[in-house]
Formats: sequence, structure tokens, C-alpha cells
Amino acid sequence: MQPAVSAPIEATTEAPSGNATERLSLGVKLAFGAPAFAGAAMAIPLAIHLTIFYSDVILVPLGVIALAKSLGRAFDALTDPLMGWVTDRTRSRWGRRRPWLALGAPGAGLAFLAMFAPPEAFGPAAAGAWLAVMYIVYSIFQTVYQIPQYGLGAELSLDYRERNSLFSVEQAFSVAGTLFASAIPGLLAAQLGARRGYFWFAAVFGGLLAGLMWNLVYRVRERASFATRPPNPLVPGVRRVLRNRAFRLLVTVYMIGALTGAIPGTLMPYFVTYVLEPEGQALNWISLYLFLYFGTGLVCLPLWVWLANKIGKKAAWLFSFVSGGTGSLALFFVPQGDVVLFGAILVWAGSSFAARLFLAPSIQADVIDYDELLTGKRREAQYGGLWSITTKFAVIPSLTIPLAVLATYGYEPNVPQTEEVRLAIRSIFALAPATTALIAFSFACFFPITEPVHRAIQSGIEAHRRGESALDPITGAQLAPPRDRGVGEDAGWFLDHFSRGELRRTLASGPLVLVRDASFWLAVSAALCVGCTVFVFETVRSLSAEPGLLPVLALVVAGLGFNAVVFHLVRLRAALVHRKQPFDAGILRAHLRSA
Repeated sequence: MQPAVSAPIEATTEAPSGNATERLSLGVKLAFGAPAFAGAAMAIPLAIHLTIFYSDVILVPLGVIALAKSLGRAFDALTDPLMGWVTDRTRSRWGRRRPWLALGAPGAGLAFLAMFAPPEAFGPAAAGAWLAVMYIVYSIFQTVYQIPQYGLGAELSLDYRERNSLFSVEQAFSVAGTLFASAIPGLLAAQLGARRGYFWFAAVFGGLLAGLMWNLVYRVRERASFATRPPNPLVPGVRRVLRNRAFRLLVTVYMIGALTGAIPGTLMPYFVTYVLEPEGQALNWISLYLFLYFGTGLVCLPLWVWLANKIGKKAAWLFSFVSGGTGSLALFFVPQGDVVLFGAILVWAGSSFAARLFLAPSIQADVIDYDELLTGKRREAQYGGLWSITTKFAVIPSLTIPLAVLATYGYEPNVPQTEEVRLAIRSIFALAPATTALIAFSFACFFPITEPVHRAIQSGIEAHRRGESALDPITGAQLAPPRDRGVGEDAGWFLDHFSRGELRRTLASGPLVLVRDASFWLAVSAALCVGCTVFVFETVRSLSAEPGLLPVLALVVAGLGFNAVVFHLVRLRAALVHRKQPFDAGILRAHLRSA
């Protein structure tokens, strides 16, 4: 006898106008948001427990852990924009997004389990290599499902406030998963031992992620009209994204925050264990503090949703910086052993934790609408990929440099630390995030999209669909419909492989300029990548010893260089095509006027 199953849920009606209110059913919101419970629960052990598990249990040197993480992040950052390009171009009976969701989630779950289950026969060197490989594999599969899911969420509704509702439901699941994982992994490790405790947690939540994502794939339908739109080339798409003023400002704010974004999670176990030094098992205290921090975020989430709808996303976003920044600063002054004060500060800092989580994708979706006004394209996943690559590269220093610094100061696992190490932990853990919060706040004040501006953006998109010019509400410029800007769409996208300066020099000196420029930057990027890679191999002789700070930084630069190599290879190919069949000078001038 076959069990009864419910019919798939349609995501939304195909409303032609972005100004029309588009309400999503509760079923769609729950199905879309539920995977965030498992994903966030998996993120906590990765951010907080993984490092100290490998350093204090598996006895892998901190510098080697930093190398493994930086290698994984650098590789991961290459796959993010590529995945955005791939999913936007995917055509299947399941849509553009859902096939990748179904594939990526189980792969990520298996790699997550493997990360927390290094073979017991492995010594520190082999375990460090195991961590590096599994971190890369996990990052690839995480990208395979995360980028398409981001694209799906941004296109489910075009309504300014309904996006707050959709992403707040997703982040409620996320905070609930975070809250659950704040206590359970540490308690399991304390009761069953670190290896067994983390193994069972990873096994359960890796499987749960796959199950919840498959439920999303079955129950949520994509917006059919968006799936039929032609995709754009990868490199020109990157250039046009970077012309979006609102995107540049938004990603700048989050990049600044990402510079120290991984520090609280990475160093909290070290702060509690070696600086606060509470009585009893440190793992139990860490679980309690994480529960307080994330629990406060969950309780305050409805208040932040109400506030964002009341005063606007931007104003609520700015308010959210206050408790986070002042809380980080206050942690520097917590006396040794004052467990109550430390917990109270975490409650204050955690009150705005969930606000930034749901506001980020909601604001990003508005930025994508502005891009449609500028370019006539919907590129949710490509924006998600570029957003991810910039913030992931920015977060690499906070994943790696603190560990390398502690190793330089003489950190030794499972023993009382020197005053120099304790001061280093206290300063990095508290002062660095407070500083970046203040700088990010100052940039966020200039973000241009408010609710009235978003309404004007949607009205402009509708005017373009009618073949009429529209006002850019951010710059005040009049924008002709994309198809009426003096350059054919295919020609415009092709010429965006190159900068405005390169095209001007082409008008003056001929198409060979593009070949020389692309070749030059390709050679510079390759030299940077190869040189830094060689330096790492020459410097790191053994994975059983501390490698120091410079190899970690060199690996980050090598990853940036490799991404640049791919970028300029694509540009060189386009330059060679243009040399054989150059565009008319009139088309180049028209493109420069419209770009």
C-alpha cells in the first residue's frame, strides 16, 4: 500500500508587476526555511568545535589547521561564482535550482561526517591532510546547494515586505538549529568523548540536511517565467554586478564585517577555557554560553521583523550594529572567572544576532531588483555567487590569522597559557570584531535602497517592459530600455569582457590592445598564484609542526591569484575572438556611452 503524499506547493503566482503584493503560503515558507535548521546546526561545530577538536584532541598544530581552512576557503571561493553561473544556465524539467539542491545537500552531509571522523590511526600530519581534503569536499557540496537556494529565495516573491517574512522564517529555523547545536555537540562530547560525540552529531544532522532539502525540492516550485530568460556570460556578468552601486556598498559592509566574522566562533572555546577559566568542564560552559547567545537571538527575532517592517530594513539594520559592536568591546574587560558578567554580555550582543541574518538576504534581493532595472536581467544566483566569494575571501583572515598568531605566541594545547597568549586571545576575540563593527556601521549609513526607492525601482522595471524610459531612483539618471540603448544585447554583453579604459584604447590603437592587456594580467595572476604556492611548499616541510603566519597568508594570496587566472583566461579568449572579428568603432562608442 502506497502512503499518501501531498501535492507540491506552488511558490507564487506569476504576477507581472513587482508592485503587486505577492503573498507566499505558510507551506512554501516552512519548506523553504526548514533546511536552514540542519545547515545552521552543522555550522556551529564547524565554526566553534572543529578547530579545538583537531588542535586539542587530534593534536594537529594550529598553523596546519589554519592552512587547511585557508586552502578550503580559497578553493570554495572559486566555485561560488561558477555555481551561480551554472545554476542560472541550467534547464531541466525540475527547473534551474532544484536539481542542484537535491545533489548538494547529501554530499555536504557525508563530507561533514567525514570531517569529524578522522581515522584513529592517523597521526597529526595525516589528520591535517584529511581535514584539508574533507574541508574542500564539504565546501564544494555546500556551494552546490547554497547558491541555487539563494537564487530560489530571491525570486520567490518580488514584494519588499514579503521578503522580510520569507527570510525571517528561514532565519528562525537557522537560529533554532544554531540554538540546538550550541548545546548538543559540547554535551555529547563531554558525555561520550569528543570523537564519538561529534561523530553522532554529524551523522544525524548530515542526514537531516539531505531529508529537509529533498522536501524543499518536492514541495516548492520555481518561478517559471524567470527560468525561460536567457542567461548571461560569466565575466561580463561579474562586471555588470560590480557596476551596481547598491551592491558595491552592501558587499563592502559585509566584507568589513567578514574580516573578523569567524573570530568569535573560532576563539570562544579558547577564551572560555584559557582566559575566563570557569570551574567545571569548559565544554559545558561553552554550551551554556552559546545557548544564551543564540537563544536571545531567536527570542528577539520577531521584534526585529516588526521593527524592519515599521521603520524599514536599512534603519533596523543600522540599529542592529549597536548591541553587536558594544557587546564585543565589553568582552575585553571581563575579569577572569566572572562567568555571570560574561553571560550577560553575550545576551546583550546576541539580541541582534538574528536581525542581520534575515535582513542580509532580504536587502540583497532588493539589490537584485535594482540590477534588473539597470540591465534587464534577473541574476539571483550569480549575485549570490559573487556575494559569497567576496565575503568568503574576506573571512579567510579571521579563520586563519588568529590561529597562526596564537601559535606564534607559543600556544600549547591542554595546559595553562602564558600571559602573552591570554592577552592575545582576549584582544583578538573582543577588540577586532568591535573595530570592524564600527567601520561597517559607518559605511552602512550610505546604503541607498529604502522602501520608497524600491517601489520606484519596480515601477522602472515595469516601464522598461512597456518599452518606456525609466528614472534611476538612486542616481537620478534616465534609463532607456535595455534593448534600446544603441548596442545589441549580445554585443553589449560581449564587450563587457573588457573595461572602459581597455575599450577606449582599442578605439585609439586597434583590437590587439585587448589581447595584450588580457595576456599581461593573466601572466601576473599566474605568477602570483604559482609563486605563492611554491613558497608554501618550500616553507611547510611537515604537517606535524607549526608552519608560521607567512605560509597561511601566502596560501590566501595563491587562491586569489588562481581566481584571477580563470577570470583573465575567459577575457583572453574573448579578446582573441574580437581580434579576428572586431566590432565597428561606432558600436564601441555607443557601448561606452551606455555602460
